Parts: sequence; C-alpha cells; structure tokens
Amino acid sequence: MSEPINPLVVDLSHWDPAENYQDAASDGLEGVIYKATQGAGYSDPTYVAQQKQAKAAGLLWGAYHFAEATDVAAQAANFLEFAAPDPNELFCLDWEDYGDNTMSVEQAEEWITRVEEALKRPQQCVIYSGNTAKDLLGSSRNGFFGKRRLWLAQYGASPVCQASWDDYWLWQYTDGVYGPQPQTFDGLDPAGVDVNSFQGDTSQLAAEWSGQRIPAPRPPRPHPPIEAAVLIEVTAPPGIVVKIARKPARRRAD
Repeated sequence: MSEPINPLVVDLSHWDPAENYQDAASDGLEGVIYKATQGAGYSDPTYVAQQKQAKAAGLLWGAYHFAEATDVAAQAANFLEFAAPDPNELFCLDWEDYGDNTMSVEQAEEWITRVEEALKRPQQCVIYSGNTAKDLLGSSRNGFFGKRRLWLAQYGASPVCQASWDDYWLWQYTDGVYGPQPQTFDGLDPAGVDVNSFQGDTSQLAAEWSGQRIPAPRPPRPHPPIEAAVLIEVTAPPGIVVKIARKPARRRAD
C-alpha cells in the first residue's frame, strides 16, 4: 500500500538555490533544510543569503552537514562555526554513501555527540540516511541512532526504515527526478528538487522542528487488504445449478 504524501519540506544547496521563497511559501512550503558544510573545510557559499530569504518568507530553517570519512572533530568544528544553528533551527547529519569517503558508524556517532554537546541540545540531531544506514547497521537495532529522529531517504511509494527506528520523522520521497509527485514548489527549480513528506499538520511540524519537543506518535498505518486465491472444484449432476456466494475477507485487528 502506498504511503500518503504530505509535502511540506524541501532540502536545497548551492546546486539548486531557491529563486523566490515567498512564492514557495504561498504554494504550501513550510520548511527548508539547507546544506551548510561538507567535510572539514567546505561551506556552502549560498547558505547565508538563502537563510535570510527563507526566514523573511516565514519558513522554518534547518542546516545539514554532508558527512565524510575525514577527521570528525574538524568536521564538527566546521559545521558549528559556519552554521551556528539557533535553538529554534533544525540541525542534521547527512549520512549517505560517498564511496571510499563514506562516514563510518563510529564516526557518525562521534560527530553527532560533538555537535549536540557543543549546542547543549542532546538527542536533537536529525539523521538523514537511506541505504547507508541500512547497509552499515544491517538488521540490528542501534540505541544511539534510534533515540534521534530519522529523515529517511527512499524514492518510492512504500518507505522502509532501518531496524533502529520504528518510523521516520521526515521522508525524502523524491530527488526531483525519481519518486512520486509533487517534485517541486513555485519559486523553486521547476525541473525538480528534493521534496519531503511529513505525516502531521503544519503546527505539529513547527512544534517538533528544532527537536526540543518529542515527536507525537503517528497513528498506526492501515494494513493492506488480505488477498488469497482459492481454487474450488464442484461436481454436480446434470441439471443442477451451483451458485457460490463470496463473503468479504476479514481484516486483521490492529
């Protein structure tokens, strides 16, 4: 069964900065998570101007760090010095595949710990990941990661979380090319951008955005209908009409 899509958030970078955040807000956009830094030395040159424009449009703002397998202390310092997120801003580790330079599980834990301690915001870091978390963590539950919100990257209609999380907090369902519609907002690249679904209303998103408020539990997902093929063979004497009535299958109780 397809997951309902509630597009409220985009994530952008110098590759696809917004042209007009006011137009995007009028089109239903509520929040922006923007690339701030990468590795130990890179900072996005469009970050500051985009932040000012987005906040002027009344949008929620967040910053992410693109993880590498380089010195973790230097990476954390790079993010903290450049992004310097306010208490009401979301901050995130973008933990995805980067070839031989992919951040390890231990490095991801260290980066998150260093940044949370420096900001005095325990367990408020959002973890963006898809296949990387699934590949590196396998089928095991990791308590450290599970205590933090998952921003799941999976393009398709049926998102699946790694075992450390019972559910995602935010779901990146398209990169603007692959995945369901919609793939952009007015005022953003018409060719498509990363769009994210939040399973809650706008007031809930705003309340949970910074991580200071524990996310509200989501209602149980509906079970798919139970389908089964049944072969029935009936033998009757000539002249006897056989009628078969089909009763609806029972649904499993939640």
